[in-house]
Amino acid sequence: MWIVRRGLRHLSRVNDVLWRKTLLEREITIFPDDAFLTSYPRSGNTWSRFLVGNLIRPSEDVTFLNIEKIVPDMYKTADMVLRRLPRPRVLKSHELFDPRYGKVIYIVRDPRDVAVSNYHWEMKLRSIREGYPIEQFVPRWMEAQFWRRIGSWADHVNSWLATREGKDCFLLIRYEDLKKDPRAELRRMAGLLGVEASPQILDRAVGASSAERMSEMESTQAGKWVATHRTRPDKPFVRQGASGGWRSVLPPPTVVLIESQWGGLMKKLGYELAAEEAVAAAELQTQN
Repeated sequence: MWIVRRGLRHLSRVNDVLWRKTLLEREITIFPDDAFLTSYPRSGNTWSRFLVGNLIRPSEDVTFLNIEKIVPDMYKTADMVLRRLPRPRVLKSHELFDPRYGKVIYIVRDPRDVAVSNYHWEMKLRSIREGYPIEQFVPRWMEAQFWRRIGSWADHVNSWLATREGKDCFLLIRYEDLKKDPRAELRRMAGLLGVEASPQILDRAVGASSAERMSEMESTQAGKWVATHRTRPDKPFVRQGASGGWRSVLPPPTVVLIESQWGGLMKKLGYELAAEEAVAAAELQTQN
């Protein structure tokens, strides 16, 4: 009887993995030619999926209704389905470093903006109430209370930089650079993926993935998209995504908290610290 029960538990676990009833992401099938769009949540992964999708499918417009077949979210799609997709596959991931990943496009974003974006996302998910003080949310978010399985922003970034930085199979893309010149950054992605990136294909991919177009599609497709169909419809998934938007949202003590803990890593990635900016401005004023 014990053997039967054990066998049933094993069968149930296998079924859960196949049909994504559990979050056993590290047990999905990974092929040697897979490429991964990887990032900490709310760092620009969905926009990057649309850009890459429109790059690799130049004759087909990517929408929220077909994105899961083109650049699928491995958290939302059964392993059985993922294994049947044409190869080489490009998959979305939010995982910490995984040695099985071959090619990795890693998207990093200023954690102060990531904090603001996660704040609105958690409200959309209804995990925090409308109007919840952001100065109370950020310390909890920094302690990974909302993303315990993958740790904090710094945990995530460090796990990839420490193991893959400088390797040919790893491409670091700053969200801010992607916003500034999406065509140039998408060309870099195309190089890693080994796909054609003519000026015409790049222009089309960037245009078809614009924030305006994605917002327009969200207004009619969000209720059918697996990532948003159960979330609050009154809060958009596609926000402005402006770089530096934290300046008008985060209270100064909250900015100090983030920079005091993660300032070293932020500076390594090219993000200027508000505290140092203030000192520089004061020195400049003194000199004048």
